[in-house]
Amino acid sequence: MMMITEKIHDEFRKLDMTEGWHTPEGYPDGIKQKIIAGGIDEKAGKGNRTRLLKFEPGVYTVSPFVHAYWEEVFLLEGDLIVGNDANGEGGTRFTGYTYAVRPPGVYHGPFKSEKGCILLENHYFQA
Repeated sequence: MMMITEKIHDEFRKLDMTEGWHTPEGYPDGIKQKIIAGGIDEKAGKGNRTRLLKFEPGVYTVSPFVHAYWEEVFLLEGDLIVGNDANGEGGTRFTGYTYAVRPPGVYHGPFKSEKGCILLENHYFQA
């Protein structure tokens, strides 16, 4: 079981963009996350988190994702291709300042980035 860290009041702080990144379970090498606030326990259906998700250039996923929480995604920089095939081909390309919101249970992806990208994501369970 994952420990949930509550979000706290946190006035502007500079993020260290060189440390604190790790590959989430089930993701390919070259995709890393940095949790910047909160925490989530998917099994218990509790919590909320804000994270940065970084794709290295050329990295892609091969199948759609689905999860039991709400997800809001903002493409901060770079390019993100949505709907590529298992070989990383095809899909629709988006660039910076693109937003998506998904309710629980919605399949999305696969994803690829040709030049690399950083996403700001908020995940939460709705009461």
